[in-house]
Amino acid sequence: MIDYATINDVETLWRTLTSAEQTKASALITTASSIIRIEGKKVGKDTDDLFENDEDYSNMLTAVTVSMVSRAISKDTAGEPMSQVTQSALGYSVSGTYTMPGRDLYLLNNEKSDLGLSRRQRIGGIEFYGINQNGNDTVTS
Repeated sequence: MIDYATINDVETLWRTLTSAEQTKASALITTASSIIRIEGKKVGKDTDDLFENDEDYSNMLTAVTVSMVSRAISKDTAGEPMSQVTQSALGYSVSGTYTMPGRDLYLLNNEKSDLGLSRRQRIGGIEFYGINQNGNDTVTS
């Protein structure tokens, strides 16, 4: 399978990585590429073919992959997992907001749209009675 970005792409488009971040980014690039590929299959797009044969689409795939990887790496997992914490005393109350609940690696809706992977709702109707070209009903009694 094709990876849509490299470590060099991540460092060029985002920032220089430490050796530990490079190791993590390498695995994340492969996983991010798979996520994009799966989303493409859901809407009938062969992203591998587009990556190889369309330079503009290839650049967009690289940029989106780097964005996904940079979001996952920049999530601070060494510190507290909560961005906001509230504590009370005698009422025994603790509450907090997690910094980023859920998956680390994900596609944003605007990234799906940029890649043409967003599903659009369609409106339509069904003619139950079958009107012919003259505008007359084709149903006979």
